[in-house]
Amino acid sequence: MKKPNITRRPTVNAPQEVRIIGGQWKRTPLPVAALPGLRPTPARVRETLFNWLGQDLTGLRCVDAFAGTGALGLEAASRGAAEVLLVENDGALVKTLTALKTRLKADALRVERGDGVAALQQRRGQGLDVVFLDPPFGDDGNPALFNAALLAARQALGDLGLIYLEAPRAWTGDELAQLGLQLHRQGKAGVVHFHLLQPLPPQ
Repeated sequence: MKKPNITRRPTVNAPQEVRIIGGQWKRTPLPVAALPGLRPTPARVRETLFNWLGQDLTGLRCVDAFAGTGALGLEAASRGAAEVLLVENDGALVKTLTALKTRLKADALRVERGDGVAALQQRRGQGLDVVFLDPPFGDDGNPALFNAALLAARQALGDLGLIYLEAPRAWTGDELAQLGLQLHRQGKAGVVHFHLLQPLPPQ
C-alpha cells in the first residue's frame, strides 16, 4: 500500500540565534527575536570586522548605538573592552540584553533604552574609541537617520577612534568627508555594505 505524502510544515516562530565568535564568551548564543527589520550582523562579517579592529580590545570604550541583538557590542566586551554601552529603543530587546548582561556577569556592559542618535549626541566630545552603527535600513534606506547617526558618532569619537557602519549601499568618500570622516576599510556581504571609518585629520 502506497504511503500518503505528508507535507511537513515549517515550525512557526522557531527560535533563532547567533553566537559570539571570539573572546571570553566565545560560542555564547544570542537570541534573535522575530521583529521586522532586525538584522543581526552575520558571523563572517563580524569576523572580518574584528580582524580589522584587532582581537584584543582591552581598555577601549565603545558604543553600539542600534544594538538589536547586541552582537557587535557583546563581541567588543567579550574581547576585553573596558566600557560598552548598548543602546536600543525596543523594550523587549532591552529586557533580553539586560538579562544577558546579568547572565554573563558583564561588568563592562551597560544597557540603555533610547534613541541611538540622541545617546551619541549626549556623548559629544567624550573621545570614544569605537562606535558601532547598524541603523534600520527602512524601505528608502533611511538617509536622514544615517547622516544624523554618522555626524553624532563623529562628534563623540576620539581623534584615533573608529566607526563601524552597516548600510544598504556603499558610502562615497565625498559624502563621508562632509561629515568629517574617511573610509579606512570596506566590504560587502549579500546586499549589506559594511565600512570602517576614521576621522579626517585636522586641516
